[in-house]
Order: sequence, then C-alpha cells, then structure tokens
Amino acid sequence: MTTHTLKICKKYADAVMSGAKTFEIRKNDRGYKVGDKIVFEVVANEGYYVRAAARHPLNGMVYRIGYILDGFEGLAQKYVALAISKEY
Repeated sequence: MTTHTLKICKKYADAVMSGAKTFEIRKNDRGYKVGDKIVFEVVANEGYYVRAAARHPLNGMVYRIGYILDGFEGLAQKYVALAISKEY
C-alpha cells in the first residue's frame, strides 16, 4: 500500500470536504492501486500555495482509493477515475 501526496485546488478541496466530490481524475503516472491512500495538499485555484489554502481543513486528511476506473472510453489516455473515501 502506497500513500500519494496530491495537490488539489481549493474549489475542489471544498467539494471533497463536503462529501459532494467522491472521486479524483488523475493521470496514472503513479501506478495507483485500490487500497492506496491519498493525502491532499490544498493550493489556491491558480495552483499556488497561499495562506488560506495552506490552512484548509483538507490538508493532511487521509483518503483511501476504493475503486479505479481505467481504460474507459470517456477518459483521456493514461488517465483514471479514483473513487475516494475518508479514512477514519
């Protein structure tokens, strides 16, 4: 099992925190596997770290990959959809 640290824009981090967004679309350049963990680092929507994003409550929270959608016609080549859930 691997822990992946991933940057996430604040607008998406808010949706993950509220439970409305339960997936991530990512390039599969890390060899994601079911059971792997994700720790998010929130960045401003422009992609830079700013104070408000650095204090976001999602920072450091651990999520688990429960399912990986791979090779789906609607996804760009080498991209996957990761079903995520919060680790308690």
